Amino acid sequence: MEPLDAAADVHALIRDLLPAVAPTAWLDSGTSEVVLPVGRSEARASTWTALERCAREPAPQWPVLVEEWVREVCDRAFLAVGEMELFGDVRELLRLRIVPKLAPRDREGLVVVPAGDHFDAMVMIEHPRYGGPLTKARAGLLGLRKLGYVMTNTHDRELADVEVRDQPLLPGRNVRVVTKPGSRYVSALLSEVDQFLPGPNTRGALVGVPCHSTLLLYPITSTAVREVLPVFADVVAEMHVAAEDPCAPGVYWSHGERRLTPLAGGADLEGSGEFAALLRRLPEG
Repeated sequence: MEPLDAAADVHALIRDLLPAVAPTAWLDSGTSEVVLPVGRSEARASTWTALERCAREPAPQWPVLVEEWVREVCDRAFLAVGEMELFGDVRELLRLRIVPKLAPRDREGLVVVPAGDHFDAMVMIEHPRYGGPLTKARAGLLGLRKLGYVMTNTHDRELADVEVRDQPLLPGRNVRVVTKPGSRYVSALLSEVDQFLPGPNTRGALVGVPCHSTLLLYPITSTAVREVLPVFADVVAEMHVAAEDPCAPGVYWSHGERRLTPLAGGADLEGSGEFAALLRRLPEG
């Protein structure tokens, strides 16, 4: 049976159970959510999990499954709202953390959206004791729906004081370092590397994000990038291995409209791809 096929009967069971298990709660038929008033707040929980559980079992088991689910939701609601009241306004604590593309099983249940082809953007609760990735269940219970302000939070509260400096990589060749020691969010600047490059920059840059506190950038201006790339890649890999909060071990070419293309080394220098074609057009340097 499909979950939606069980919806009418399961929702009827939920309505029957709520007065006994959670007298102040009610079922919002329009959104298929149980609404639980808790103190001055209101938590909501989608009934989809209950529908899925019941669809896998024979109908005589449904009352037990529904009661278990309602009790779980009530417990999580009190916990979530209690946390929100402990935090104050939890929206002020939400941050965006960029991570390498997650496997489907790792992203399940989390508030995560793609950040290009190679990375994901994960919403975090920034709190020293109760923080961590924001789950879909927690977001639902706390009524966190439109989260467009999370990147603004991250910029204003975590990234306004990043340090930008140049360090020697090879004789006469510097790498630009964007860093904030101990931060978990500098990697969120991956989509904004142009602001840290000397402009105008039409050919892009080599980019490394070995750990979440540091970006490494090398603007591409001449054929010098041929000798820089293998050394740059070694530095990124070494920093990734040594990092307490590692992010990605590889090197990317940042170009175009926030595009990131992974670079594999020799094949990219001499092959027929887009990066190799760029190298053939570069001035000597």
